[in-house]
Amino acid sequence: MNTIEHQTFDSERVLYHLCHTRVKDCTFAGPADGESVLKETRAIEVDGCSFSLRYPLWHAKQYSLRDSQLDEKTRAALWYSDDGIIEQTGISGVKALRECSNTVIRNCRICSPEFGWKTDHTTVLDSRIESEYIFLDAKHITAERLDFKGKYSFQYVEDLEIRNSQLDTKDAFWHAKHVTVTDSMIKGEYLAWFSEGLTLIRCKIIGTQPFCYCKDLRLIDCEMLDCDLSFEYSDVQADIIGHIDSVKNPRSGRITADSIGAVIREDPVMECSAEICLRALP
Repeated sequence: MNTIEHQTFDSERVLYHLCHTRVKDCTFAGPADGESVLKETRAIEVDGCSFSLRYPLWHAKQYSLRDSQLDEKTRAALWYSDDGIIEQTGISGVKALRECSNTVIRNCRICSPEFGWKTDHTTVLDSRIESEYIFLDAKHITAERLDFKGKYSFQYVEDLEIRNSQLDTKDAFWHAKHVTVTDSMIKGEYLAWFSEGLTLIRCKIIGTQPFCYCKDLRLIDCEMLDCDLSFEYSDVQADIIGHIDSVKNPRSGRITADSIGAVIREDPVMECSAEICLRALP
């Protein structure tokens, strides 16, 4: 493997189609303000570099990006790139990851609106991500020890698994399919409307009007805090530890909790026959 190190680049496509090369301790910035500096690369290792130019890694194959910094000027950093590892890297530019496949993100700090759209087979480990929209219309995602803050997260995703994570969000999991969240905290409003096949196991859920219009919804040993008007028009099997503020017109299934502040059955637009039970105290 060749090595390029301790250099500064700012020209358009300056390392276009670079192959089997380690790029170490380099800076991609300067007055030429060139785009696509590492486009169409193959089997490269980027280590300890800083980026301040648009579209640096497009159509890359078999790449690694480690111990690097991509600032807010690094717009749309990684698009259409496959088989990549991103480790111990800070990313601040908008739309950082899109239509990429087989990506591993580990020990990263990312602040990027519209992150991860239309990606396939993404793994996120031990990372902190802030994004207004994250992983829109993405498939086959695994996240563990993710600290996330944002708004409209994981909309239209398919096949998502989250474990041991903290999600401070808003309209999470809208129209999502086949999602499992385990041992995590989910804080937000209007969670998971129109989802299909969502399973939450030992999770803490916080926020108003969760889980409406859901199909095949399962909550196993979960807590629900400040959750009012829950489960409206949903098909649900829920075993809740503790209290639910209120439940409104669940369509089918069974909801069990220690206590429920109010059960609202009024003015339904469809047949609502779910069973609602209070757990017998010992």
